[in-house]
This record gives sequence, structure tokens and C-alpha cells, in this order.
Amino acid sequence: MRVATDIGGTFTDLVAVDEQGRIRIAKSHTTPPRFEQGVLHVVQDSGVDPEGMEAFIHGTTVIINALTERKGAKTGLITTKGFRDVLELGRGNRPDLYNLRYEKPRPFVPRYLRQEVEERLNYKGEVLTPLNKEQVKQAVEYFKKEKVEAIAVTYLHAYANPAHEQQTVEIIKELWPEVAVTASCEVTKEWREYERTSTCVLNSYVKPVASSYIDRLEAKLAETGAQGKKYIMQSNGGTTTFAQSKKTPINMVESGPVAGVFGAAVLGQLLGEKNIIAFDIGGTTAKCSLIDKGEVKVTTDYKIEKTDRTAGYPIKVPVVDIVEIGNGGGSIAWIDDAGSLRVGPQSAGALPGPVAYGRGGSEPTTTDASLLTGRLSAKNFDNEVNLEEVSRAVYEKVARHFKIPVDEAALGIIRIANANMLNALKLISVRKGYDPREFTLVAFGGGGPMHAAALARELGVGKVIIPVAASVFSAWGMLMTDLRSDYIQTHIRRVQDLDLKELNEEWRKMEARALAEYQAQEMEQEKIVFSKFVDMRYLGQEHTVKVPVPDREWDQETIQEMVRRFHELHQHYYTFKLEGAQTQIVNLHLVAFGRVQKPEFYKLQNTAGTAAEALLETRPVLYEGAGWLETRVYDRDKLAANITLEGPAIVEEPSASTVIYPGQTLTVDLYGNLIIGTGV
Repeated sequence: MRVATDIGGTFTDLVAVDEQGRIRIAKSHTTPPRFEQGVLHVVQDSGVDPEGMEAFIHGTTVIINALTERKGAKTGLITTKGFRDVLELGRGNRPDLYNLRYEKPRPFVPRYLRQEVEERLNYKGEVLTPLNKEQVKQAVEYFKKEKVEAIAVTYLHAYANPAHEQQTVEIIKELWPEVAVTASCEVTKEWREYERTSTCVLNSYVKPVASSYIDRLEAKLAETGAQGKKYIMQSNGGTTTFAQSKKTPINMVESGPVAGVFGAAVLGQLLGEKNIIAFDIGGTTAKCSLIDKGEVKVTTDYKIEKTDRTAGYPIKVPVVDIVEIGNGGGSIAWIDDAGSLRVGPQSAGALPGPVAYGRGGSEPTTTDASLLTGRLSAKNFDNEVNLEEVSRAVYEKVARHFKIPVDEAALGIIRIANANMLNALKLISVRKGYDPREFTLVAFGGGGPMHAAALARELGVGKVIIPVAASVFSAWGMLMTDLRSDYIQTHIRRVQDLDLKELNEEWRKMEARALAEYQAQEMEQEKIVFSKFVDMRYLGQEHTVKVPVPDREWDQETIQEMVRRFHELHQHYYTFKLEGAQTQIVNLHLVAFGRVQKPEFYKLQNTAGTAAEALLETRPVLYEGAGWLETRVYDRDKLAANITLEGPAIVEEPSASTVIYPGQTLTVDLYGNLIIGTGV
């Protein structure tokens, strides 16, 4: 079996697939701070034999939690003389433009732990001032006295020549082998000193936490007898080994969410849908990403804690381009100071959870509202649900304030949550020049199937796909991923002055590095596949457009093709192109995939059943604009292939409910996916 586990804010999910493609799923409550316990629980609950695991793939929120909760290591920074305050200065642009009391984000490394040493390179990587090794030794002694647990090393222009950083790391390891240390060249070779410094610091900050967690998880798995290969999901949509993930844990910052996006792309390929909006609603957050012509968008302009009021902290590693908002099944409904109803971003989380969970929660959530409107059934919970308590919470916190019935208040909570999610969907589609009508919505997570049909109708999307194992689809996506490593090298050249020999040599160096790293992981060379991109801009511009380029020896024809694609992409994103203007390459980007065996897709054996055989009950459900309607409720496990249902209807499975509105249709395909025609 191939087994994947995904730690979420509320639940830890598991998907196991055997050689025939048959799926086994399980859910267990997340167990902070000992997250590995939740992983073991869900493995036990699933009934999977650990000794029979051929591969174990893991997605985790440990890294993002350590950053947002400020529970990483005490970190020191060694940097070029004169650049001690780069973290403090940041960027001049600020999101909250008219706020006179605006404060920049507080650095993860305070000023007294930022040490300077004499060394200097120019932008070409040529040495202007040699590294002062004595000052490095003094900095290490100072950090020892301050009981620092991790050290980050970032020098100016190290992306062009990492020699000084490498020498510094050697000195640190010789003097203090126990301390966690990161050089910026290990995590990124892309320019921009503030972003590079921030990325290096954050990697060091979480390195001890990541190592400790992965070591504990590996030890616990070994105790169960698991001997198969073990991988960690990365933010770039690929996996890496446990050992590599401990060196650069910052690559796991969006470890769980991106797997669902990649899974949606794989499912789209199977079903002939190349344009997809992936939409994941969990217990704490809703996440969405756009897949254009089968390509998952990856960016290095990622920031944590960025809002309309705060600038956040940049992390310059490849991350799937994803929009995340604080709206999920556990999002709390509340009244703001102006007397308006809000939903999220505060969440009831795993503990105490929604009121319906019966674990001490007292604040009404989206899940509670869905229960009161009939979208969810109390029979589908793994605990006894006290409906009177749920109703009282919605009345006291919402209905009484607006002097409306409880069911109307519950529907209001759902409508506000939907409005928040719709804004997120527009951010990754309409706001980036895409027409949602040309896309299919793939909805997953525990709440995705419940909200998808309504949101698609509002957005103008004609088709919604609810995949098999929807509530644990991110874990399923992990089973479909390959090993992936990104190699980005800043290489600033005007296109008209390109030296083809120099350029091809740069590509060869990156390819050689990728091959060496994969061969060290015992990956066969014929399973290693390259994809190439360049970041380009018009001369005089600041930011770039990522352009896919052919994987071959470069010649003049390749350059012409690259420039043509750049003009097209620039027009798509910014509505104009300057065909006569000079263009410039900024970064070379090599993506190296290590292909691994994927499970087969399992087709439904039941192809002759009827809808009546899957009917569970008929119950009243409250719909926006239509009021209470008698709605047929079906058991997803009993639905045969090719069955068509007319809305209003609900399809239930153990950990999700799919809501079909009046005027919409649902068809079950050969693989068991639910295909909804939204009627737009």
C-alpha cells in the first residue's frame, strides 16, 4: 500500500491506496503539540498494516504553526558588515497606506542577535573584501553566551558566489557542531537581499523544530514496523525525503494545502479538464488555486501573515500560488463593533471545536449553521449532537442581536461565509485576468462539497467536480506527486546580448546538481525529468513574468520562442505588450522531477444500480432564496456509476455532504466522482 497523511488544523487525514487502486480513508482529531500522535492514531483507525506500507507520504502544519505561534528556536544572524538592519528596513511599500501608526513587522531575530562580519562580493560574485574568519569565530562565541539555538548566514550577493557563506558554515560547524545552521545559498540563489535574508532566517528558526518533529515521527513509525520509503510534501507541489526536509524545512511551509491543488490537476488530466479552480475548505481555512492548461502555478513571491494591514514576512522559495482565508467549518460567527455579522477568521479549531462536537465549544460556527439548516445530519457526526445547545448558541450570539428566527440566523452565517469564500475565488481568477466561465471547480476538504454548488453559481462556473475521498483529498493528492526540486539561479542578462555558450553552461550546472542530489537518493536517471522556466521582464521594469521554455540546447530559435511567449504572457497578465521593447532575463528556473510509481485509478464496480437504492431519507433543508424544501438525501457509497440526480438533493458520506441546489443536476462518473451541472 501507498499511504498519505495530512495534518490539518482540526483533523489529521489518511488515504491509503492498494495496487488495484482501491481507496481506504480515515480521519482522526489533530493532536497539538504532539502532532505525530494524531498520525499514529489515524494509521491505527484506518486498519492499514504499517509493515505493508510501500511508501509513506506526509503533509504537516508543524512549520507554519511554529512560525505563526512564534515557537521556533532562538536564532542569530551573521551578515555582511553594514547590512545588519536589512530585516528591520524591509521594503518601503506598505499595505496600509493611510495608517499613520503603521508598524513594520517585527523581525524574528532581534538586533542584538544580528552580527556583522567583514566580507564583500560584487553583483558578479567577484571578491572585493575577503572573509574575516576571526570575526566569524567571535560571532559564534557571542551566540554561545546568548544561548542561541540556530544561526542564519546571509551575505550580500551570495546568490552569485556562495564561497564566503560556505566557509562561514564550515567554521560554525567546526566550533559548534550542535547548533542548527543555514546559509542563504542552501535555500535560495535568487537575488533581493531582504527576501533572501528573511527566508534564511526563517529556515534556521524552524530547523530544530522540524528536525525534532520528523525524528519523533520517524521513530514512532519504526516502532509500528513501517519500513517503506518515507517522503514529506513540499510547498512546490512535490515531495522530498525525510532527510532533505530537515535541512530546508522552510520548503514545507504550505506542505498540506498544496497537495490538494496538485491532486486537482491530476484529476483534471484524467477527466479531460485542463482549466481548473481547486477549492479546499477545511475546519479552519478555505484555500483556492488556479490551474491553467494543466499547469499548477508556482511562485517565489510568497509571504506569511500578509494581510491588508500588515506586510508579512517574505519566503523566497517555490510555493504553489494559493490564496488562503480564515473561513472553514470551525469558523466562528460574531458581531463586530458596528453591529454587522462576521464569520472567521477566528476558529473553534480541534479543541473545543464547533458546539455540535460536544467538546465544550460555545461559539456558533459554520458547521453549526449547516446543521440547523439541514445541510448536515446529526446522524453523521461521531458524537451525540445536542441540537438544543447548537440552536441556543446561534440564538444568543446572532439571532437575538438581529431579532430574527434561529434558522434565518444560521442561513445568514452560511451566506456570509460564502461571500468571504467568493472573494477568495475572485482573487485567483477574475483579478488575475481569467474568466471563471472557462474553468471547472474541483471542490474538496470537509466543507468544499457543501459550499461548492452555491459558489460556482455565483462565480459563473458551469461544472463542479466532487472527487472520491473529497474530505481527505489533499492526502490523496500526495499519493499522486513525484519528488520535486527547484533550482533557481539569478542570471541577469539582456536578451539581445545573450551568450548562448554561457547560458547553456548555466543550465548544465543546474542539471548536474539535480542529478547528483537525486542519485544520492538512489533515484534512477531515466526517472528524472526536467522542466525549464525563465523569469523575464521588459528593460526598466521591476518585477518579472515566469515563462516556460523548451528543455533542449539553446539556440537563436529558442530565444525567439522565449521572447514570443513572454510577450503573450505579459499581455495576459497586464493587458498590454511592448513588442519593440528590449527584454531581459532575470532568473533561470530548473524544475527536476523524480518520477515515482502512482496508484491506478479505481473504477466503480456498481454500474447498474438506481438512485432509489441509495436513498437514505427525505428531510427539509433551508436554501437561499427558496426557503425550506423537502430534499432527498443519498448515501454516496451506494450510488452507482452513471446515475443522475436532480436538485434539490444532498449526497452524504462519513465526513462530507454535497449540496445540490434546485435547478442543478448531479451525475456519478465511472470513477465515482460527483459531477454537478450548476445551471449557469
